[in-house]
Amino acid sequence: MTQARTETPRERYRAQVRAEIKEHAREQIATAGASALSLNAIAKRMGMSGPALYRYFAGRDELITELVTDAYRSLADTFREAAASGADLAGLAHAMRAWALADPQRYFLVFGTPVPGYHAPADVTRIASETMAVILDACAALPYEGDGGTAFDAHLEGHRQWADGHPAPPAALRRALSFWTRLHGVLSLELAGHFTGMSFDPARLFAAELDDLTAR
Repeated sequence: MTQARTETPRERYRAQVRAEIKEHAREQIATAGASALSLNAIAKRMGMSGPALYRYFAGRDELITELVTDAYRSLADTFREAAASGADLAGLAHAMRAWALADPQRYFLVFGTPVPGYHAPADVTRIASETMAVILDACAALPYEGDGGTAFDAHLEGHRQWADGHPAPPAALRRALSFWTRLHGVLSLELAGHFTGMSFDPARLFAAELDDLTAR
């Protein structure tokens, strides 16, 4: 029987320092945005030299990748847990909104303005595709009335690489895309404060969009 490997004190210390660096990075992003992320500023706050911090993260892009990966993994886990508890498409939508409202800067890190000069590696894209797979499952389970014969439906049937091999029919593909674009549109505007002063409840707008998306 193979025993689980035990971390050494050095490895535990390294993991703790990396976690602290990421926490400072999240605070910095919340204050000034991801594009202003500075490893030297983080090192100074932690009482470290710049070169010392680079022993834990090779550079800004590696640190951003860690933060983006954590965010996508958190959302994927949120979707998976909601689906496991029996949530339908509406349940997934409300889980996504709650996740976004709990930490707006985490939301904007993955769905906001891209960080200049940064390109996420393929591993991050694979995690992001897990959330779409859950959405496609929920969309495929919904009843659909209509011939599904629009020009865009036909286009999607020939351009479904983003679905990562999911067997959803064209109607489900289109509904999943509508879910993704329309609800993220509402969330992005709400979290950025664009509804402030417009005297309506953003939660009701979100619910109205969701009702439209799930209507037969």
